[in-house]
Amino acid sequence: MSDTTVFIPDYYRIFECRAEEWFLKTVRLIHKELPFAVDLNDFQLLYGVSDEQIAVELFRLNGGKAGYYLANLRQKQFYYCGAEPEGVKVKLRSLGIGRDDPFQ
Repeated sequence: MSDTTVFIPDYYRIFECRAEEWFLKTVRLIHKELPFAVDLNDFQLLYGVSDEQIAVELFRLNGGKAGYYLANLRQKQFYYCGAEPEGVKVKLRSLGIGRDDPFQ
């Protein structure tokens, strides 16, 4: 995937599993409605789910198989997207998020 930028709601996060290690993909806030600073990676504060709970749910999906995973932290829904980054965009589109040409 040449374009690795995806725009998603703040409660979605992208994870990658490589060599049995989990990595959270970096997010950058482009619109902020809160009048104060908040740590976007404090999932317990924001969504009531701990890092350990997320890891367990992601592992349960596919036994910790290498690849990309998507988490809807607000609704506690987790998805395996496949071994390639393009799978994340495909999964997001299937959930009604995003479009092929964001300018249309």
